[in-house]
Amino acid sequence: MSVFTEETRVRAREIIARYPADRSRSALLPLLHLVQAEEGYVSPAGVAFCAEVLGLNKAQVGAVATFYTMYKRRPTGDYLVSVCTNTMCNVLGGQEVYDTLVEHLGVGHDETTADGKITLEHAECLAACDYGPVMTVNYDFFDGVDPQGAVGVVDELRAGGRPMPTRGARLCTLKEMAVQLAGFADEREGAVADGGPGEATLRGLRLAEQHGITAPGYDPKTPIRSKAEADKAAAEAKAKAEATKAAAPAAPAAKPEQVTGSTAPDVKAPDDKSPQVRTAETRQPDAATAVPDAPGTKVPTDGPPPASPDARAAQAAGVAANAPAGDGKPAGDDAGAQQRNLKEAEAGTGAAGAGSAVASETGAKK
Repeated sequence: MSVFTEETRVRAREIIARYPADRSRSALLPLLHLVQAEEGYVSPAGVAFCAEVLGLNKAQVGAVATFYTMYKRRPTGDYLVSVCTNTMCNVLGGQEVYDTLVEHLGVGHDETTADGKITLEHAECLAACDYGPVMTVNYDFFDGVDPQGAVGVVDELRAGGRPMPTRGARLCTLKEMAVQLAGFADEREGAVADGGPGEATLRGLRLAEQHGITAPGYDPKTPIRSKAEADKAAAEAKAKAEATKAAAPAAPAAKPEQVTGSTAPDVKAPDDKSPQVRTAETRQPDAATAVPDAPGTKVPTDGPPPASPDARAAQAAGVAANAPAGDGKPAGDDAGAQQRNLKEAEAGTGAAGAGSAVASETGAKK
């Protein structure tokens, strides 16, 4: 099992300190990027590390790590090459780009070349339809690619070069990218000095300037309140509102025989009538809809429509055929089996245990 460096532990504490004490669980996403920056993927040791520093169990961490595709669950190459094969890019040739790279590199989806340089994947969407077909290398864009252009990019990467993306800064390795996604600055010289926006992006900015469209202002230094502070502010606002209400003069009592233009007194609709039902009755009244100002009319409350005798008989038969649930544990909830599994997992320590964990996890995903 991998032991994380002291630098990683210091950075983990720095990440957790960004959040209020009672919301430290929010640090899980950047922490997963941090362990991926050290190992190149989120290993079982990385899951255990995040659980340890946040006070969570490994199942909670694993549920998040397996949900987001940016967290890799097995060793990944230095450069993650993603080709969009979704509708728009596919129409423009994205599938041909992907198929060419598969043949050229000799790997398929989510597989890594023998030299450990390239991991190839097809992506459902890279959110750049106006630049399609698109390919990303560690999430930096290469727009309008064709099969031969994509081959040129991966060949340069395997030769030790770092081709310039169409948009954004110069390329970095997946581990370097993970450090940035964890919230730490890229300290490479000139890391953010290159690249530029795409023409479609510039077109949008020009239209915004032309029509005077701007983003609403906000203060990025606004502090995030803890739950205790938020609850205190809510209680103070509630007390202030109640004090204002108590100080206001009492409203005059309504006359018992106020009318609305008809000769019948008003009948107040009950409070438990849903707004949807009330709106429907107002728009399309029928003989079954109570009219509020009809003499002697009482508006009924919401309720299920009367069922036919056949429906009532079917419901009664269904109830009789389904016995009430008992207090016994559901099938499969065997405490003895759980204890045995836990003991076997704890016994599988060392390199062999870690390898078994990875293998079993990979098999489960398949």
